[in-house]
Amino acid sequence: MARADGIDIVVRVTPRGGRDALAAGTQAHFAARLAAAPVDGAANAGLVALVAKHFGVAKRDVALIAGETARLKRLRITGDAAVLAQIAAALYGSEP
Repeated sequence: MARADGIDIVVRVTPRGGRDALAAGTQAHFAARLAAAPVDGAANAGLVALVAKHFGVAKRDVALIAGETARLKRLRITGDAAVLAQIAAALYGSEP
């Protein structure tokens, strides 16, 4: 979802997935595999770092806004909304 200051995305997380990877999931969310276990926020921190790297923004520009303990997490990415939406669309395979 595009916002004036960036975008919001939904990610379905699989912790202890062997390696960190972000891929297309469904039209509703991305899929993320994380090497980190869901202990003491390690998986959430790994997800923020992975999303920041994929979208080319600093970690401080990615915020977990919902789903701290759930598999489905909502993240807010701050930056140029048009550029971020274009990166998201390429990952979804179509317009999110």
